Amino acid sequence: MNRLICTLLLLMLLSCKKWDQHPYTFYYWRTNLSMSAHEKKTLAEADAPYLYTRFFDIEKVNGKFQPVAVITKDDTFQTDKEIVPVVFIKNDLFYDITLKEIDFLAKNVSTLIQKKQKDFGFKPSGEIQIDCDWTAGTNKEYFAFLEKLKDYSKKEITCPLRLHQVKDRTLSGVPPVDKVYLMCYSTSSPLENTDRNSILDMPTLKNYLRYIQRYPLDIDVAVPIFSWGIVTNHVGKHKLINALTTKDLQNPNFKMISENKAEVLKDGFYFGSYLSKGFTIKVEEISNAQIRELKQFIGGKLWNYNIVYYHLDGRFLNHYNF
Repeated sequence: MNRLICTLLLLMLLSCKKWDQHPYTFYYWRTNLSMSAHEKKTLAEADAPYLYTRFFDIEKVNGKFQPVAVITKDDTFQTDKEIVPVVFIKNDLFYDITLKEIDFLAKNVSTLIQKKQKDFGFKPSGEIQIDCDWTAGTNKEYFAFLEKLKDYSKKEITCPLRLHQVKDRTLSGVPPVDKVYLMCYSTSSPLENTDRNSILDMPTLKNYLRYIQRYPLDIDVAVPIFSWGIVTNHVGKHKLINALTTKDLQNPNFKMISENKAEVLKDGFYFGSYLSKGFTIKVEEISNAQIRELKQFIGGKLWNYNIVYYHLDGRFLNHYNF
């Protein structure tokens, strides 16, 4: 009997621990690659051997595909991690695209990635990640691009997986990739008039991911560690200011409306933007308690996965336990 009780207790402990014991690393999402001492230390402590680094975006400019916001690098960007290139492509680029254009795009994306890796002397990675919010109207073209990119690059191709692409899998389709990275954030639009936290609202996320364990690909998990302020003007239009926290609302020119929302009392420049009297600022941020709840929920659905925090930025790192 004692042995049975001990076995049950051990199984319970293992079950409780599984959601919190996974290798982790970070996304890096700044155009100029640089790294503070604190960021280097935090990254070095991460036990997954990769850093997922945005290389450039692809847009269509005057009818032609163009890389935009291409990364530059300074001498402070130093790490022993393998650099996994991430490329963001706007979904509307895949409307009315021909097979010839898909081939051209895949070839040139692969070439530019290789050039940047060589120019910067990055530790080579066997993976390329393509970030695109594809839909039922673009999935065939986007998936064809992913297959062509794999042919040209000879690398594993992965992509982020958004919540609606999980819930509406029949319409969205399953991408032809080696792995997906489940984006456990952006549960709603920050431009909606709602009291919910648009970065992470757990009831919404649980509804979208009710059957995530049935998804037919390997899954890693992207976890949010960022914040922003949503500014609303007199006519209800919104803009985002990155990295604001509730501490930033402690200003004699602001009047607190709630614990995370303030009204501007005096015209002026705040956080790099000109805000008029009467504008409101709503701060959305993620707590350690929310991340624990997220991990526990995902741990009840999935077993073998890595965590990738979004993103490596010294403005956020002090707030979280990794």
